[in-house]
Amino acid sequence: MKEIILCKYGEIILKGANRPEFEGALTRELKRRLAPYGRFSVRRAESTVYITPTDGDCDLDGAYETARCVFGFVGVTRAAECEKSMESILSVAREYLPPLMSFARTFRVDAKRSDKHFPKTSPEIAAEVGGAILSASPGLKVDLHHPDVMIRVEIRDRAAYVHAGQEKGAGGLPRGTSGRGLLLLSGGIDSPVAGYMMAKRGVEIEALHFESFPYTSERAREKVFTLAEQLCRYCSRIHIHVISLTKIQEELRRACSEEYFTLLLRRFMMKLAERCAKEYGCRALVTGESLGQVASQTMDALAVTDAATSIPVLRPLIGMDKEEIVEISRKIGTFDTSILPYEDCCTVFTPRHPKTRPTEEEILSEVAKIDFDALMDEAYATLYTETRRVSEQYL
Repeated sequence: MKEIILCKYGEIILKGANRPEFEGALTRELKRRLAPYGRFSVRRAESTVYITPTDGDCDLDGAYETARCVFGFVGVTRAAECEKSMESILSVAREYLPPLMSFARTFRVDAKRSDKHFPKTSPEIAAEVGGAILSASPGLKVDLHHPDVMIRVEIRDRAAYVHAGQEKGAGGLPRGTSGRGLLLLSGGIDSPVAGYMMAKRGVEIEALHFESFPYTSERAREKVFTLAEQLCRYCSRIHIHVISLTKIQEELRRACSEEYFTLLLRRFMMKLAERCAKEYGCRALVTGESLGQVASQTMDALAVTDAATSIPVLRPLIGMDKEEIVEISRKIGTFDTSILPYEDCCTVFTPRHPKTRPTEEEILSEVAKIDFDALMDEAYATLYTETRRVSEQYL
């Protein structure tokens, strides 16, 4: 008997002729993510990826936690692999399962016989394995409707597999299969959630953060880098580009009407983000905007913001309320960092009465008061890049 990890496909199985492309991307990403945990054999068969340790130094716990965070899998489980014989299956059931069921009072056994040449039917396999478990753990009882533990026996192409159920995987599509997007990453709750949701759809995420030193602090910048590291639990690696908006904000305060300040700043952000996206091969921008959440996220305000860029702007949170966004933020582990009380550039020089229904003509009239192109070039010249990778502390 040896213990391995089984990872079950999600919507990849629906990809038809393009399925090999998605499978290849998923396997490459998985191998890259498993590398820190030792040497593993990674094999695909029957809509499942089999992760098998190749030596005794492999960290199976670390590999398992990593596999659960790889987009493309809907289910991940640790399983005992054995020969395709009832004698081997029953022996494994008696040895492998009891420690995994120490907390349980009831169980159920399901069997799946992909290899139809196996001499027993699925109900017969389940009944015999159930009997073996009862003999090894007489305090347990069978409950077919609401068991504490679901035991599964799978008879597959090369071997049989016994496990105590599976945990939910990350779902979605493999990293990079939907292109590359540039996430506008602030220090708030929303933007990390937006990055996670687009990464789940197969988008390889790069990030752009705007700072306004000395109005924003070093701690605010480090907070954003921490959020990026937490996202790397799902994204593997993120390049974070940082641009200073200090000169732009000071010039807007000097020359423009206060009520348009946030909208003009957002327009600069979108133009700078578009320039950064094109330089680094990103085909879309990703933002954490939610319709009506703040003054700059009304339908009219979003229209004049979008007019500043010629590439798609993806807003996965646009129809969500704050409670829904917070729930996802807690799930992916970014919430506690997001609520740390460090300022970001959007809170600098905030207007007392922001414009909520602007027109393009009004915005262009305000833009004419400043040297837009020169400010753009000066801000973009401040760009620098840091890279964050998945950290074990966030698994």
